[in-house]
Amino acid sequence: MSWSVLLLRPRTANSALAETKMNRIILIALVSLALPLRAGDAPALQLTATIPLPGVQGRFDHFAIDTKGQRLFVAALGNNSLEAVDLAAGRHLHSITGLHKPTGVLFLPDRNRLFVANGDDGTLKVFDGTSLRLLSTLPGLDDADNVRFDARTGSIYLGYGDGALAVMGQAAEKIEASIKLAGHPESFQLERTGTRVFVNVPDARQVAVVDREKQAVVAAWPMETFTANFPMALDEPNRRLFVGCRRPARLVVLDTATGRPAATLVLSGDIDDLFYDAAQRRLYASCGEGFIDVFAQRDADHYERRERIPTRAGARTAYFSAERAEFYLAVPHRGGQDAELRIYQVR
Repeated sequence: MSWSVLLLRPRTANSALAETKMNRIILIALVSLALPLRAGDAPALQLTATIPLPGVQGRFDHFAIDTKGQRLFVAALGNNSLEAVDLAAGRHLHSITGLHKPTGVLFLPDRNRLFVANGDDGTLKVFDGTSLRLLSTLPGLDDADNVRFDARTGSIYLGYGDGALAVMGQAAEKIEASIKLAGHPESFQLERTGTRVFVNVPDARQVAVVDREKQAVVAAWPMETFTANFPMALDEPNRRLFVGCRRPARLVVLDTATGRPAATLVLSGDIDDLFYDAAQRRLYASCGEGFIDVFAQRDADHYERRERIPTRAGARTAYFSAERAEFYLAVPHRGGQDAELRIYQVR
């Protein structure tokens, strides 16, 4: 790619010098945008496959993966369906239709069960992992959203309503406890070695800290400068919590010992998903503006945006599999372009 800058005839020697300096600054800025990687650097994510999702309309929400079975499950919220993709064959496998605004998705390989939260009818539906046949439905979860599994206790956590985390057993037969929050929960992350849950509560402009043993909020970290905090990722060994904010577009790094910001970085607009790659010491942010932002972690307090990988406007729902070293991006139907799943290999 080449760049050209239009130089006007200067009226004086001083103005000519000033204009020359300004044009050099503009040229350097344009070149830096065109060449986001240093010379010799390989892209962090390489597009390896694109799988069409024919007939799928509207926006997507969350993902789950069956690593052993090489299947990916995508909540097609706007289509009221769950889409299953065969990663080994690189093709669309099956659609579970008749859902009601599917949002959160969880697959438990030990039980071979697939859980799908539905925001419209407030249910958590449980499917057989092989046949994808509906087994049971748990009601009473208004505006059901994200779903997480606690490997330490075997409990399922689900964010719902005007502000609560539901706690259930692996069979999801009943709601065993409900932890009150200050607003509807978006993304949340569970510590693996600790007992805390970090919860984005954008309406309350805070990150709530929940103690799983006490089943109560023990701290609330304010998000006043950078708001609309939706996605979240956790680097537990380094005690760092990554929060993606939309207003303005920023990546905020919080110290989980104090709740105080350790770093703040500019990122692309309309972030929806955020993942930490511990093996590569990177962060992947999928943004609806039409980019995947890749951040490099030098240490716990220092980060830099390494790349902005162009995608498509509205493509903001993603999933990262550390086991497969792959990043998946759901691209919605827009105009004459059908919905599709893009698969990137981590490099």
